[in-house]
Amino acid sequence: MRKTETMIATPTAQLRVCRRRAKSRRGAAAVFGLVLTTALVILMAVSIDMGYIGVARSEIKRSADAAAIAGCWELFDSRVEGLPTGVLESEVSDAAAAFAAVNKIHNQSPHVSIANHSVELGHFDLANPGVFDTADPTSFNAVRIRLRRQAGSNGEIPLFFGGLTGRHQQALQVTATAAMLRTISGFRMPTEAESLPILPFALDLETWERVLAEETEDTYSFDAGEIARGADGYFECNLFPQGTGSPGNRGTVDIGHSNNSTADIARQIVHGISADDYAELDKPLELDEAGELTLNGDTGISAGMKDELASIVGQKRIIPIFTHVTGNGNNAMFTIVRFEGVRVLDVKLTGPMYKKHLTVQPVPMVARHSIVNGSQLTSSSYLYAPVMLVE
Repeated sequence: MRKTETMIATPTAQLRVCRRRAKSRRGAAAVFGLVLTTALVILMAVSIDMGYIGVARSEIKRSADAAAIAGCWELFDSRVEGLPTGVLESEVSDAAAAFAAVNKIHNQSPHVSIANHSVELGHFDLANPGVFDTADPTSFNAVRIRLRRQAGSNGEIPLFFGGLTGRHQQALQVTATAAMLRTISGFRMPTEAESLPILPFALDLETWERVLAEETEDTYSFDAGEIARGADGYFECNLFPQGTGSPGNRGTVDIGHSNNSTADIARQIVHGISADDYAELDKPLELDEAGELTLNGDTGISAGMKDELASIVGQKRIIPIFTHVTGNGNNAMFTIVRFEGVRVLDVKLTGPMYKKHLTVQPVPMVARHSIVNGSQLTSSSYLYAPVMLVE
């Protein structure tokens, strides 16, 4: 009888033990689940805040880039207007600040200015990218923006889950530099709908250097779209026709087919170098490693170009600068060493030779489709590549 009772009692005891163990496991699982849930909540909080910081990094970079580009374009415009250094710096700072403000960082407009050293003007050189020279205002060609979200400067980025992570704010800073470079070695082919505003007339380097040294005449002025007699600080020279050292050639160059007609030259005067002209040239319109480009010369002086030249008076154009010419007439070859920006002021292609002239003056000009060379083999004085981010 006792044996039977023991046999009956044993399963019950075992069942009780199993129940106690199950309760114990459920308690441990609850604790583990609570720990895991807490860890997941913290991980989610960290992920959200990290994503928030990542968005802020993108926005602060965008704001700095926009401010640098806007400031550099304003630097170019101020150079064209001839503003004094103090006014120029103020204009650049205002332009940079305006564009930084509209590119908000988490709905807050950042503030940049020369006064708080977040806007800086200087000289940038592709050959020495680590140097930003702020010593000589006359050489300034770049704007650097140091944009900060820090305590005391636009404020740190507030985070959502600082109570969980112990990290309530995040400081951010970024640097962006935009420059307008003058180391232009040539031009890419334009699209079918565009053209290169290059005149098919080359000027000798010696004359150009005399212009830069202010050793020629300054008898014309250009203001508010009007040309008048009187000095304006930009000295002039005669671009065409002029002696080149090549008999039978007065400075006309073929940028296109080697047998350009007067009609082709007239079209290029008004509309520039087309994609078809570039293709007909059959080589890149670019200086080689020695800093030179050869262009075939063209002969003659045609009064048939007078109307076309008269139609661009007051406008900006690009001209090739040459060092020497070999050969005669249509066999002449010009050695081009740089490109420059000029404004057409006056033209006369009738009457005796000594009265014929195409008068131009140097002018700051932006060259689209330009190729920027990192070396210092060539550098224009008045021709700039479009503003670009370099840092």
